[in-house]
Amino acid sequence: MKAIINGRLLLPNMEGDFRVMDEMAVLYDEHIERIIDMDEVEAEAGIDEVHDAHGLFVAPGFINVHVHGACGWDVMDEAPEALPAISRFLARTGVASWLPTTMTASEEQVHDAFERVRSAMQDAPEGARILGAHMEGPFISATHRGAQAKEQIVRADYGWVASYEDVVRIVTLAPEELEGNYTFIDRCRDAGIIVSIGHSGADYGTALEVIEGHGVTHITHIFNAMSGLHQRHPGVVGAALDTAANCELIADDVHVDPAAQRILYHAKEGRHIILVTDSMRAAGFGDGTSELGGQQVTVRGARAELVDGTLAGSVLAMNDAVRNFARNTRAPIERVVEMVTRTPAEELGIYEETGSLEEEKRADLTLFDEDLHIAATIVGGRLAYIAHPDALEGGWKKQGQENT
Repeated sequence: MKAIINGRLLLPNMEGDFRVMDEMAVLYDEHIERIIDMDEVEAEAGIDEVHDAHGLFVAPGFINVHVHGACGWDVMDEAPEALPAISRFLARTGVASWLPTTMTASEEQVHDAFERVRSAMQDAPEGARILGAHMEGPFISATHRGAQAKEQIVRADYGWVASYEDVVRIVTLAPEELEGNYTFIDRCRDAGIIVSIGHSGADYGTALEVIEGHGVTHITHIFNAMSGLHQRHPGVVGAALDTAANCELIADDVHVDPAAQRILYHAKEGRHIILVTDSMRAAGFGDGTSELGGQQVTVRGARAELVDGTLAGSVLAMNDAVRNFARNTRAPIERVVEMVTRTPAEELGIYEETGSLEEEKRADLTLFDEDLHIAATIVGGRLAYIAHPDALEGGWKKQGQENT
């Protein structure tokens, strides 16, 4: 059993809300065994390794539900090394689990991607753990397609997901394209698949109908590629702000202005917000030319765009998203961390196993400093990433021995 001491633990209170707790230690193997006061550690039997965090925050492992790629790889790539490489990169950003996200493509290409995700779900993770897939398209609006391929957009057909109910966790679609027949949404809900409104020009009434009447709980990258908020036409954004739907937010300050981020935070009362990256293969590479869905992408700073200037995913890292949103809204760090842990875990139906630091849950842990630099990411009790050997000010040591 291992112990992390002298960290600032983000622990749930009786209502489930996170708060920062000092003078606590977390004991774990694959799962969290105990959370105890610091003065109890010396007397605790069975501890093989003690790690001194020296004031770092110790949070549940981050969850990213919208990732297309990173470090030169894309979820749609056929190469077997793509998903493991992305998983390793994500661990560097504090992510312990994620949803590979497909693009609008042919049925064969999407199914091939699902097969690779299904296989990866069975493997021991090299970095962040894969929870399933997020299917973004092809059941979207051509008008609001963003960087998705127009020629591959089709009407929603449950046959695309019927054989992959064990893989697909989220489906993004445009409800107005269903023309009032919501059987597809109902079948997804019955199969435990989350339906999200995205790449949609739906009016407020249509969006509200599927949220309140058909169990839609998710909004894909709010404000982007959807009908906006207008005083006479509230649109998808209006319905998102007016309900308990969980809103993805790309907090790179490019997709959504900081002022709009603050408006979202206050309108949702700090709840039902899920920070995502929507990152593409150029993430982690800096400026240059890349590709998304067969289209050329140019990256300059935090901005990734097609030749015509359309935003094409992002190059955002999850720890940067947390930092940006906390700075832009002045929200307490414990509330922002909930947006990448508790909230996505609850929506995915996995909060009993991960998403908070509680006994018997998976030992998915992210350690970071005041500036959101990731010191270490632990996935199922395994060290998936450490910034450098002495990043945690003393490293690992056997109980009773000096730091090495």
